Amino acid sequence: MTTPQRYQHIINWFIENVPVAETELQYHDPFSLLVAVILSAQCTDKRVNMITPPLLSDFPTPEVMAATSPEVIFEYIRSVTYPNNKAKHLVGMAQKLVSDFGGVVPDDVEQLQTLPGVGRKTANVIAAVVFHKPTMAVDTHVFRISERLGLSTGSKNPLQTERELIKYIPSELIPKAHHWLILHARYICVARKPKCHECGLREWCRYYGEKG
Repeated sequence: MTTPQRYQHIINWFIENVPVAETELQYHDPFSLLVAVILSAQCTDKRVNMITPPLLSDFPTPEVMAATSPEVIFEYIRSVTYPNNKAKHLVGMAQKLVSDFGGVVPDDVEQLQTLPGVGRKTANVIAAVVFHKPTMAVDTHVFRISERLGLSTGSKNPLQTERELIKYIPSELIPKAHHWLILHARYICVARKPKCHECGLREWCRYYGEKG
């Protein structure tokens, strides 16, 4: 099976079986999603969704969050991973949004990465989810499942995987494909014991073929 054929089979399966695929993070505007994605680094979406309602109720805009301190934000987010760093990032991010972007979350990946706490993965998530741009965020889930399925081959880092995925996935499907891969990796192709017996992608999966 050629790489383009593998991609086509897998994409067709997702189109037919997972027509709706969206982020599990709760948000209502670009700023609230940006806050949630920063908090979600090495933390579960479930935990982040517990934290963001009170946080965003009291700090609903970049202007309001920019006016507070990391110490205050820390009390709201203390149950996430790395709360000290994330509190500093959130306040710094809000201050830079206000000073450099008029309080508006930019839609450009490079500009997003100038914000504290925003790396390439986070920038790609915001660009894809909020602005529907063909950007592919590669987290540990996407990195793992891309290798297992055979969508990427021997990638040494997330950027290599990202480049392979956007090479073969039609641009209009890339924002949704990001969620297809994350959700499949989160619930079926889990890290330690993938649930191959439940997986509809077995026929085209390199990992399953080699294992079998």
